[in-house]
Amino acid sequence: MLKFQESIGARASKRPLFGVLAALFFAVGPVLPAHAVDVPTLFTAEVPLNEESDNPRDDAYEAALIEVLTRVSGPQLSANLAAIEELFPVPSAYVTQFRPGGGDSTLWVSFDGEAIEHVLRAAGQTVWGSDRPLTLVWLAVDWGQGEREIIAAGEPDRSPQQSRSIDRNHLLRERMLEIAAKRGLPLAFPLLDAADLQSVTFSDIWGGFDERIVKASRRYAARSILIGRVRPGSGQRNRWTYAFSGQLLTWNGPPEAIIDQIADTLAAEFAVGGDAPLETVALNVAGVQTIDDYGSVQAMLSNLGLIESFSISEVAGDTISYQVEVRGGAERLRRALRFAGLLEQAGLDDFGGPDPDSALEFFYSP
Repeated sequence: MLKFQESIGARASKRPLFGVLAALFFAVGPVLPAHAVDVPTLFTAEVPLNEESDNPRDDAYEAALIEVLTRVSGPQLSANLAAIEELFPVPSAYVTQFRPGGGDSTLWVSFDGEAIEHVLRAAGQTVWGSDRPLTLVWLAVDWGQGEREIIAAGEPDRSPQQSRSIDRNHLLRERMLEIAAKRGLPLAFPLLDAADLQSVTFSDIWGGFDERIVKASRRYAARSILIGRVRPGSGQRNRWTYAFSGQLLTWNGPPEAIIDQIADTLAAEFAVGGDAPLETVALNVAGVQTIDDYGSVQAMLSNLGLIESFSISEVAGDTISYQVEVRGGAERLRRALRFAGLLEQAGLDDFGGPDPDSALEFFYSP
């Protein structure tokens, strides 16, 4: 029986969407997007526990809340202690779990994410939910004396002569991952397997052949790509290129500053002010040909934090029409869908710009 069910599911995933879905979609109610609380680390923090303090645990709760607010609302709020005290006078009221941390004298704290988001939105504060795209980092490091490498996700095979760079490679990678975690920014490094090494070399990164790097990143489904050139201890400035939403931005500075810059850039794109009006936007997505395609589009919409809810209004051929309840309006939704990977189609006014009176038109291309 199990095998029979699996074969039916496999066949259904390849059947045309219209024939499978058209008779069902009118019975489907609004689909609520996944909440940010579902992101495991967004509302958790591990902070020092000062046993000599008058209230060690309360102090730790406050420090952990500040770290969480940095991820969810940004450094402008988390640096404003007076505003935090007004919004969250009793941080312990939002704590759902706590336990000793992994380090000496630290406390791991988990907060009620939905409650925190509710307070922030009610106060008109910016909230960046769970729609956090992966940032892929291609980092070329010139250690000097002819030692050059690309930092990989794991530890590549090395000769005995190269083994001394393992620790500093690991430390650099972990340092960047730790900084990104502080901002709630998913960060990854390439595998540097045979497929990567056939597409990208150290010289490609160092020489600024950025389009080649962006092309090699497609296998990771990453649309936020950081390309770095670092020469530690040389006095030369680190050079970075950031590929985002069809743009190439160039920066200089230490990894800490660059990761903060990326987090701020993405937050500006995806975070929504609590006082942003809720609008209904018509959205048409073409190219949805199978049940698998349909599931992917549904998941994509569910994971956009600026969407409050959405429902299907019509299915015609390979096109699904949605009614989307979104904070920030059609333009914010347009930018978010572009970044999520949908291809924008027609819907332009007489001057070649987006027509505000028409439905958003996008094409799904897996």
